[in-house]
Amino acid sequence: MPATDVIAIATTFSSREAAEACGRSLVERRLAACVQIEGPVTSVYRWREAVETAVEWRCTCKTAASREAECIAAIGGLHDYQTPQITVAILTATTGYAAWVHQSVAAP
Repeated sequence: MPATDVIAIATTFSSREAAEACGRSLVERRLAACVQIEGPVTSVYRWREAVETAVEWRCTCKTAASREAECIAAIGGLHDYQTPQITVAILTATTGYAAWVHQSVAAP
């Protein structure tokens, strides 16, 4: 599994509808090959010096490393949070999966 130019960008949304809208937009715009939506999940975090709890939906966006900046910018533009969680992980993928990701995010 030598292909390491596939990444996963993770974020969370306050509703399933917002998560699905983001996922659909990213895939339609070829910024992500696939967006998996999980939830609801419970998040506990510190915000403005208070410990908060929220129900959220997690999106994991698979894309080519070359699309990272554009994908993150699009997520930020679609987000309703003031400071959204956006994290990036480098994936080691099979050659076939990496090829599919690259094909899915390439210009038509």
